[in-house]
Parts: sequence; structure tokens; C-alpha cells
Amino acid sequence: MASGSDRNPIIIGGLPSQVPDFDPEETQEWLDSLDAAVDERGRERARYLMLRLIERAREKRVAVPEMRSTDYVNTIPTKSEPFFPGNEEIERRILNATRWNAAVMVSRAQRPGIGVGGHIATFASSASLYDVGFNHFFRGKDEGDGGDQVFFQGHASPGIYARAFLLDRLSEQNLDAFRQEKSKAPHGLSSYPHPRLMPEFWEFPTVSMGLGPIGAIYQARMNRYMNARGIADTSRSHVWAFLGDGEMDEPESLGQLSIAAREGLDNLTFVVNCNLQRLDGPVRGNGKVIQELESIFRGAGWNVIKLIWDRSWDPLLAQDRDGILVNKMNTTPDGQFQTYATETGAYIRQHFFGDDHRLRAMVEHMTDDQILHLGRGGHDHRKIYAAFKAAKEHKGQPTVILAKTIKGWTLGPNFEGRNATHQMKKLTVDDLKGFRDRLHLPISDKELESGAPPYYHPGRDTEEIQYMHDRRKGLGGYVPTRVVRAKPLALPEDKTYATVKKGTGQQSIATTMAFVRLLKDLMRDKELGKRFVLIAPDEYRTFGMDSFFPSAKIYNPLGQQYEAVDRDLLLAYKESPTGQMLHDGISEAGCTASLIAAGSAYATHGEPLIPVYVFYSMFGFQRTGDQFWQMSDQLARGFVLGATAGRTTLTGEGLQHADGHSQLLASTNPGCVAYDPAFAFEIAHIVKDGLRRMYGPDSEDVFYYLTVYNEPIQHPAEPENVDAEGIVKGLYRYSEGTSGSIPAQVMASGVAVPWAIEAQRILAEEWNVRADVWSATSWNELRREAVAVEQHNLLHPEEEQRVPYVTRKLTGAQGPFVAVSDWMRSVPDQIARWVPGTYQSLGADGFGFADTRGAARRFFHIDAQSIVVAVLTELAKEGKVDRSVLKQAIDRYQLLDVSAADPGAAGGDA
Repeated sequence: MASGSDRNPIIIGGLPSQVPDFDPEETQEWLDSLDAAVDERGRERARYLMLRLIERAREKRVAVPEMRSTDYVNTIPTKSEPFFPGNEEIERRILNATRWNAAVMVSRAQRPGIGVGGHIATFASSASLYDVGFNHFFRGKDEGDGGDQVFFQGHASPGIYARAFLLDRLSEQNLDAFRQEKSKAPHGLSSYPHPRLMPEFWEFPTVSMGLGPIGAIYQARMNRYMNARGIADTSRSHVWAFLGDGEMDEPESLGQLSIAAREGLDNLTFVVNCNLQRLDGPVRGNGKVIQELESIFRGAGWNVIKLIWDRSWDPLLAQDRDGILVNKMNTTPDGQFQTYATETGAYIRQHFFGDDHRLRAMVEHMTDDQILHLGRGGHDHRKIYAAFKAAKEHKGQPTVILAKTIKGWTLGPNFEGRNATHQMKKLTVDDLKGFRDRLHLPISDKELESGAPPYYHPGRDTEEIQYMHDRRKGLGGYVPTRVVRAKPLALPEDKTYATVKKGTGQQSIATTMAFVRLLKDLMRDKELGKRFVLIAPDEYRTFGMDSFFPSAKIYNPLGQQYEAVDRDLLLAYKESPTGQMLHDGISEAGCTASLIAAGSAYATHGEPLIPVYVFYSMFGFQRTGDQFWQMSDQLARGFVLGATAGRTTLTGEGLQHADGHSQLLASTNPGCVAYDPAFAFEIAHIVKDGLRRMYGPDSEDVFYYLTVYNEPIQHPAEPENVDAEGIVKGLYRYSEGTSGSIPAQVMASGVAVPWAIEAQRILAEEWNVRADVWSATSWNELRREAVAVEQHNLLHPEEEQRVPYVTRKLTGAQGPFVAVSDWMRSVPDQIARWVPGTYQSLGADGFGFADTRGAARRFFHIDAQSIVVAVLTELAKEGKVDRSVLKQAIDRYQLLDVSAADPGAAGGDA
């Protein structure tokens, strides 16, 4: 036995420390004992003893470092499994009927002439996980609260429909209309969980992989937030997220695990269906994805429950005294386990148990068929129930259940565990017969051979169906169900908007600050104030919102357990368990998930929240556009602020901060109402209209996107008889030309309106051009309305043909029309075809860069002088001015010299 001085020091996981050894002799005795156990009983026995010591140390509250992973066995030992309260035989029959109908629905959707497909293998692997949840855990909404929030794995939707069919929530007509939402309306079923398409059924869209996990985390957090602030009692709500092991490769799946652990979200459970397969092959062929995920979740501070083996393994594990079976489980890679799922019992006997006499002896009394049916834990109702119950009862941490399954389970040898299973959509007659026999269903061969396979329903009065109804009644109603109980909010009086409508006089502020001032007034409203949820990715001070710190405070369930470094300042950083502001750190994805959870609270919990999410505009739709699509799908509402907008406004930051396209990206989202306001009074009208549309008596499922800038300007007071309708619809004449004899029109948005006003002055004073300036508050809404008009006219030729708003608004205005913005030209070009006259646009196409505002605008030729030349160019084309003036103007304004431009206003971070 080696002495201490002879040992080679091995540092693993940072276990040795600088803590001195005050009793080296005692330490040596412990080390000698371990050496003796290894020498006399073997490494397996020594390993077992070490694990038991760690377990006992934790029982005695000795601070032992967490192990990153544990053995490849169930976390919950057989002796600790709770009593299973259900009737397993009835539940098995229910599940068999559900499995059949799910597969048949997809197979029928693949019939000739339809061919819309679907997926059957994912649900086949996770069916037992869902069934235990439906029968014993998922709370409905019938008790008046929000119940549980269940994020169903998108590709498992056929199974959820199939169960709803047994409960008479859906008909055969519905099942036959799977993925035929328009052609079979109103009976069509969406392919995946889409609340916008099925607003009374689905709650959470999940099939864009990775968005379900992050959405569930922030939903659980939002539940705590609402409860802490006294807005809704969410104390009984539990969030369940059903995920795939391949899905965990998405950055959004794992990127925000720490916030769930940091805030102790024990109202959250991830159930990861570890069927070991992605869409086209193994998740970790040479590795072990369950072990890998265990390490990740443990490291992030989660409670991990592994559910790997079903009860048929219990007798074998009970006799594994030397750990040889566990070692075999630990060292067999996932790719090999997938092969075992497709092979015979004889193959498994030879290749899994055959290389060690002790393993061979364990199964010598078992037949090949018994070995073949040694199953995986994700298909065992009792094991699943134990895991779910432990997750619900665990306190202080979120829980992840890693459940091992077989993809395509019960569908037969052509499906189970095959790499191509995800893409297989149709079962042959032989497949159907084998599947029927496996499920013990009373369906004849003739029924399977004479056309489309039939659905199976045991009968509405059978004990299976009554059992299902009774279980759901006991759990508070059917799941999934989306219910909107929220009442319209009392909207603020007009006086709330009065301050910002007055303008800023001689003071210069950015439109971002103008919005913040309005928000401050809105938050004083007795009805609405508490419902605002402020969200920002670590940039409240940048956006001038630190003024909210003292009053609204930053939400932290632990409060502020330290003295803030800026505690003596008026706008000190203040955290509170009842704080109103969500400071989600440097994570736009996390902030957008908070936005979605808050914006859909009116449906989830029956209490409207008004989220206000402020971010660098470049990092909104570009970085998290998929989540904004999810937001629309989830019918969420709220205000989204793209601050520091524009390609030339954020000086010094450069390419990756220069947003000249988010308005264009926003235009692709049908649920997004996007504006680019220039002045404070425009913001007031837009926000007022947004509150009405989203939270008034006839609420709509939209959200508002406002791009606001950090360039300080003097905001004018609202003009008398302002065209409020025009502001909301997207276009109004702000300034009518008063001098000059040659007419022209300049249309501008956002920060470009002041350039247009300056161009109006130059055109009149130097070129005899009388230009009107139009503020285009929303190019996107103008186009959207025009498209709707054309669609109506296309289908109703017999009716009087409608005219788009932009055309009606500009009729009578003498062109040419020149449009300008701090966006790429594609943004204003959206309305070109409906402008009644010659139309030209200026824009900031290309990459942004760091420089002064003036230099950048001269480079892109969107500044006032460039607008002047653009107007003169169009007038020259129409023969209204001589072409010789164009070169004169270019030379006079030095348009080819970027350095000749006035640098413009500096600063203005907010």
C-alpha cells in the first residue's frame, strides 16, 4: 500500500483545497481504509462505499461538493416509490386507444390526394409520460385559477388530439381534418400547438425547438412575479415542459437554466423525453445524453430525477452486489442501446450480458423474450408517477426528469428505434395488424384491409372513458384548454397624455425619453399603473429608465440583501420581492420570454398585464425574431420598444448596433403593429390607440412595436386640429409648404422628419420649391391596409372598388413624392405602388459604421441636403426644373464629401 508521500496527486473537479490538514494521521487512516477496500473487495465495492459516504454526509448536512452525474439507473430506488393511486389496467387500455388513434390520424392524413403528413414516433415514445400527467397531475382551469401550464412537445400533438377525441372534445371529423385547417374549416386541426389557430384549445406554441424550454422557465417566473405583486394567486400553478433530448441542443433550451435555479422555481418541471434520437439519427451515438444532461442541469442548480429503467429491471439490479450490471449500463453508449431496441432477445443476451460470466448468470433463468422486454422507464406508469410526484413535492429548486424511452414505441419493428422513424408517416396493413395486436384492440383484419384504418373508441359509457372524465374532473377540467376570463381595462383619461403633447420647448430630448415620460404618467394611473411590467436586458440606464428604480423597483424574490454601491444617489439601484421591473440581464431571449409570459397573462391567469419591453432595436427582431413569431402565435399583447433605432443615430457603436431594418423585419409578423414616430405627441396617440386595441372592450390579439431614437431634438407641441386618425393609420401632413411656387411632397418617418423639415426650408429659400412634409408614422400599417383593400377588390369585383388609405390621403397633393427615413429603402418602398404620382425613396442601405451622425447621413445621402437634391432630381425628370441645377446643388452642398457634413448633435444615449 502506497504511503501518502508516494502518491501521485490527482486533482479532479477542484476537490483539493488550501484548507490545512490539522490531523494528518486521521486522514491517512481514512485513505488506508479506502485502499484496503479497493485491494480486498475491488473497485466496484469501493465505489459503492464512497457513494454511501457522500449520501450520509449530505444527510448530516456536511457540505460535500455536488457530483456532476450519477449512475445510469433510476434516481428513485424501488423501495422509495410511492403507492400508485390509479388503476393501471384501465389506464393501459386508455393509452392503447390513444396510441392507436394518434397513429391512425396521421396515417389517414397521408392518404392519396391529401398527403399532409404528420409525426407519430414522438408521441409513441412519450405517450405514457403524458398519460400519467393527464390522469394524476395536470390541473385544469375549472376552479377559477390558471391551473397548470403545460408546454406540450410540438411533434406529440397527434397524441393530444387523440386523447381529446376519446373525451368527446374532438370528433372524427376533426381528426380527419388534421393539417387541413382551411380546406376542412371549421373542423381543421393545426399541425402543432398553435393558439392563434386553435385559440380555445392550445395555450403555448412549442414546436419551434428551444422556445418551449425557455418559455416554460419564464412562465414559471412570471407566475411567481404575479403572485408576489398580488395580481393573481398563482401559488397552485405548476409549469410542465415536455421536451426532446435532441431539442436540448438548441441554445435556448439550456441557456437560461440558471435563472430558474437562482430564483428557486420549484413550480417548474422539465420532462425530457430521452428516446436517444434526433430527427434523423442518434442524439449522442458515442455518448450518453442522459448523463450529459444530468451534469448540465446539476451544474445549473436543478434537481435531477433520472427515469431510465422500468420495473422489469428491478430484480436484476437487486442482485447486482458487485455493481457489474450498473457498470455495464454506465459504459454502454446510446448508439448501442438504440441497436438493442431493434434487435432480438438473443442478440441482447449475447452482446449486453454475454461478456461477463456474472452478467450471464443474472439472466440465465430468463427466456430471450423476457430479455427482449426489459424495458425503459419512460414507458412504466408506476415509475413515471413516482418521478412526477417527487418533482411536484421537491422544494427550493426546479426539477428535470430525464425519462428514457424508445422512439416509435409499440408501432412495430419497422418503426421502433429506427433512424428514419421521425419521417415515417404511414403504416402498412401489416404494420397496422401488428400494432393492433400489440395494443389488444378489437379491430378486425377486414376493417384494416378495406380502406383507411378506423379510429377506435371503446364507447362513451365504458369504464375507460368514465375513468378519464372522472380524473379530469378531479383535477379541475380538461387540458389543454385556453380560457380568456380577463375583463377590459378602464383606459386612462385624455389628461394623462397632456404633458407629452405639450412638447419640450427649448429642451432637447430623444423620442426614447419622450416615451419614458409618458410611461411614467401612465404608471400613475390607479387602474393601469400596477399592470405595467417593465422589461429590459440590462440597459435601463441607457434608456433613461433608471428614474423608475426608486418607485417601481426591480423584481427579485430575495429582495436586496446588500448595500447598493449607489445607495446615496437619488436614482439608486433598488431590488424588491414586489418590484415591478424585470431586469433580466444580458439576455434578449430571456427578456422576450418574459414579454410573452406577461403579454399572455390575460388568458393564462385571467389578469391583463401590460409589458413594456425596451431594447437596442438591432437586437430585437433580428436576434429573437422567432420568439416574436411565438408571441403572435400565443396571442400575447404589449408594447415593444426598439430603442436606439436607426442606422445612423447611434453614433460610435458601429456595424452591429446600427439598425436600419427592424421595421422591415417587423412587417413580416402579422401580429405586430409597427410605428416609427417622430415626436412626443405622435407617441401619445399611438400608445393611446395601442391600449385601446389591446386592452379595451373590443381587444385584439396584436402587439405594438415602436422604434424610438437616442438623438435629442426639440419636440413641438401637438398642432391644433392635429390629424389624430392619420397618426394612427400611418400618415398625416405635418407641415404644409408656405413659400415657393413649384410643388413637391416629402414623406419622412422617425428621426428623419426634422431632416425633411430642414429640406423644406432649403427648397423654399434656395430653389423656389414649395414642399409639404408628411410624417409617415407607419410605413408598415399603410402597406397592410392597402394590401387588405386590394384583396377585397379582387374578390368583390361587383362592389364599388375601395381605395387604399395612403392613396386617398395623398390624392390632390402635387408630386413628385420623395420618401426618406433612417431605414433601408425597402421600408418606405412598401407603399410605392399606391402613391398617386412619381415616387422616389432615400434610405440607409448597407452596413452601418461608427462616425458622427452627420457624416453617416451624408454617406447614405439621407440628410436634409440630400433630400433637397432628390426632390430637385425628380422635378427635373418632370421638366419642372432645369437639370443643370442638379450639379449646382451637389456641388453647393458638397454631397460627395462625407467630411463636409455638419456632425450634428452629439451624445443622447437615451
